[in-house]
Amino acid sequence: MNLDITHDFTNSRFCTLVDGHLCVLTYLLNGKTASYDHTGVPEAVGGRGIAAALTKFALDTARKEGWKVVPRCSYVDIYIRRHPEYADVVAK
Repeated sequence: MNLDITHDFTNSRFCTLVDGHLCVLTYLLNGKTASYDHTGVPEAVGGRGIAAALTKFALDTARKEGWKVVPRCSYVDIYIRRHPEYADVVAK
């Protein structure tokens, strides 16, 4: 799925609009540690891989920015477990 995902730094979220529905991954940043706390994809557009695309974008951003991620959102935690190539961005 090719989505136009943006990093809304002011509101601490990654977001995309799909069929008029706002899909987000929110976080809290403390120094260089980002707690990824919620992935929200409305049911109307669920099942299309949107949460996975948001999570990949967010983890790639963390790597680029030098952040360490605390996966407080269960979806993000499972995604990282399934994609061990992101283990380096997880806070120990």
